This record gives sequence, structure tokens and C-alpha cells, in this order.
Amino acid sequence: MGTVVAQASMSLDGYIAKADNSIGRLFDWYEAGDVEFATATPGLTFHLTPGSAAYWREWTADLGAIVCGRTLFDVVDGWVGRHTMDVPVVVVTHRVPTEWARNHPDAPFEFVTEGVAAAIVRAQEIAGSRTVAVAAGTIAVQCLQLGLLDVVAIDLVPVVMGGGRPFFPGLPIDDVRLGDPEVCIPSTRVTHLRMPVLRSDPS
Repeated sequence: MGTVVAQASMSLDGYIAKADNSIGRLFDWYEAGDVEFATATPGLTFHLTPGSAAYWREWTADLGAIVCGRTLFDVVDGWVGRHTMDVPVVVVTHRVPTEWARNHPDAPFEFVTEGVAAAIVRAQEIAGSRTVAVAAGTIAVQCLQLGLLDVVAIDLVPVVMGGGRPFFPGLPIDDVRLGDPEVCIPSTRVTHLRMPVLRSDPS
């Protein structure tokens, strides 16, 4: 099965969005360079630095599926039926949005009501050997608690937000040790980091 990665742009003080789900300056790096990076969303093209573009190409080329929660799905209206990265999406929810599903019959979205673990299993079935991305927030916390997370990928943005929605909200367990960064790419308005989740204490 492919690697399960929690990924998000994050402020220096650990937030991935404001309390109202707006993102403030967190995505400024998407427009910090001259390299065009087209997305599956009509009219949306990123303009990245060469370093960010190389990192983003490698990340998206191996992406096989995305797992997100119902809050994010509702905030973005299900990306109008097609995710920006043009990959299948598995949504963890208590209730299937039947009207949305009827209105988007061709959307590569699945709704899982049996919990996060079941959603990860389904996403890995879809992705095969490719990466499963987990949207940061409550889904990432549950994956970490369940031992389902392999990597934490952070696009660290030089801004202090002072409050909002943290990357791992309400983590009710002891410190979780990550490995040293396997990737560390400084760029304009962002530093890209990838760190493995350590399954056990190496000492």
C-alpha cells in the first residue's frame, strides 16, 4: 500500500486556517514565483518558484487519493466535483450528502461513514502503491492516534496567526516523535518539510 501523508500549509505557530476556515497568508507562496503550475480547477494556475515547483510536481505526481473530513468538504463545496489536484477523494462523514452526490454523479468522490480507519483503507485501495494524502486537522489527529500515519508534510509559512485551526487539534496523547526531515526545501514565502512518523522509540 502507498504511504499515508498528512499535508498542509502551516503558520509558524502551528495553524492551518483561521477560526472561520479562511487561510489568510498561508497560500501566498502559490503566487511567489514565475513557474506556472496548472491545476484541475478552471482558471486556477499557481505561480511557483523553481524550488517549490519541483517539490510540488514530485508530490502531486505520486498522489493517488485524498482523505478529508466533512468540514473541509463543506467549506470548499466538494471542489465542485473535481479536486484541484484531480485525484479521487474519500470523505469521512456521519451522513452522506445525498443531494450533492446526485448533483455531481461523475465526481470521483466516496463517502465513508464507518470512521477514519475505514476511509484510509478505502483510499489505499483506490491509490494502490501511490500516496494517500490526509487533510490536516481532526482527520490527521485520528490517523496519528490509530497508527495509520507514515509522514507529516508541512509547507511552513513565515507568518504568525495567533490562533485558528491547528494542524493536530486536541491531540490527547503524549508527545509524538517524528524523524529528522527527509526533505527540507527553503523557498520564497515557504519552507517545504517532510518528516517520517516514528513507530517506536529508537533508543
